[in-house]
Amino acid sequence: MSIPKPLPPVLSEWAEEVVGPVQAVRDVSHDRPNSRVWQLTCGTGRVFLKVAPTPTFYVRETRAYREAAPALETGTVPRLLETHAQQQSLLMTQVPGRNVQTLALTPAQQRMVHRQAGRWLRRFHGSPGDLTPTDHADAVSEVARAVRGAEAHLESAGDLIGKEGHEIVREHATELARLGRLPGGYAHGDFQERNWLLDTEASTLAVVDLERARPHAAVVDFVRLACGPWVGRPDLREAFCDGYGRTLTSIEETALRCLTALDAASAISWGVPHHDREIVERGYATLARLGKAGAA
Repeated sequence: MSIPKPLPPVLSEWAEEVVGPVQAVRDVSHDRPNSRVWQLTCGTGRVFLKVAPTPTFYVRETRAYREAAPALETGTVPRLLETHAQQQSLLMTQVPGRNVQTLALTPAQQRMVHRQAGRWLRRFHGSPGDLTPTDHADAVSEVARAVRGAEAHLESAGDLIGKEGHEIVREHATELARLGRLPGGYAHGDFQERNWLLDTEASTLAVVDLERARPHAAVVDFVRLACGPWVGRPDLREAFCDGYGRTLTSIEETALRCLTALDAASAISWGVPHHDREIVERGYATLARLGKAGAA
């Protein structure tokens, strides 16, 4: 169990300037060194204060809350109260709900959740016209960066990924590079169940953690789902796409397969040294499925 991180005085003073006297502080950071998040109780309720892990994440999350989040339904995403550029900090409202991964849901409830998640993501992605020419160029660059990153992940993983696994990742990276431009959108960047909160009383879904949001290929937000809850559950993918309003194009289907291979390399290279068993198992399971599909 990690030791609770104290809220720095400079951030406490800043928060009180925005929301008034703070009555209680609770460290709700994830169990990793660069996670710094606190729940503050004030006169108007509870808010969250987050210190971004890097300047890039601060810029991305700030933009996402200011530009993409307002298009979403009230209560389905935190509302940005204020930012502190010097401290790379954001002050946000709390949204109702509990983490989907902690709930015992029936198959019908799971389909409902994924349908709502698809609807949320479509609105967050927006339309191609919502992106500037620079955003479209950035989306293309993000795919190219993912292709280049594959080799770095393989080098980092070394013998943790066998020869066949290395070949699978490299083949898919090459195929992804040849696909050309993919439909773009304002991607969440870490779209998975651990960032979904379900209000069981109202049956409404909220999504949090926008620090990785940026212009990207829209299909990138399908990767963690395709490698996780959708495995063996085509009904969840169908419900999600129903909420999203469309199925993937043929080029996106190919891109999704390629991106799952790259995700596997990243998961293993990062997960093993950080002792994250869940993410490592996800990576190995993905490579196994791709290996069987290639042999079929």
